[in-house]
Amino acid sequence: MTYDITVTVDLPFEETLNRTVAALQSTGFGVISDLDMHSIFATKLGQPAADELGDYRILGACNPGLAQSALRAEPVVGLLLPCNVVVRRGPGATLTTVQAVDPSIMSQLGAGREVALTARDAEKRLHAALSELSQRSSS
Repeated sequence: MTYDITVTVDLPFEETLNRTVAALQSTGFGVISDLDMHSIFATKLGQPAADELGDYRILGACNPGLAQSALRAEPVVGLLLPCNVVVRRGPGATLTTVQAVDPSIMSQLGAGREVALTARDAEKRLHAALSELSQRSSS
């Protein structure tokens, strides 16, 4: 079972991060959380653990209208919100990877029709955002 939407771009980490946020916004998502795993590892596990991880951010992307539709239909869907988007670049890597959780996984978990329709909309938007990111990096 695939549960991610992934693109790899030939851009520096910070530029990829900024472009990812912009691409998400252009498709109706806002970033409501931003976990800097490199910093968390450095603080909690020590600098060697952070260095081993490399640059790694987990963005919580949310489209409030889609979230409202899904939560109205099935409040338990909140366990899968927000949509996580990871921007990462390992030590020594020359490319940056952007991965989003595929919202269609909600449908695969037995969610009802309304949630499935909402998940399909979110999936299209995330595909569009990552496609935009990929196209921008090649221009």
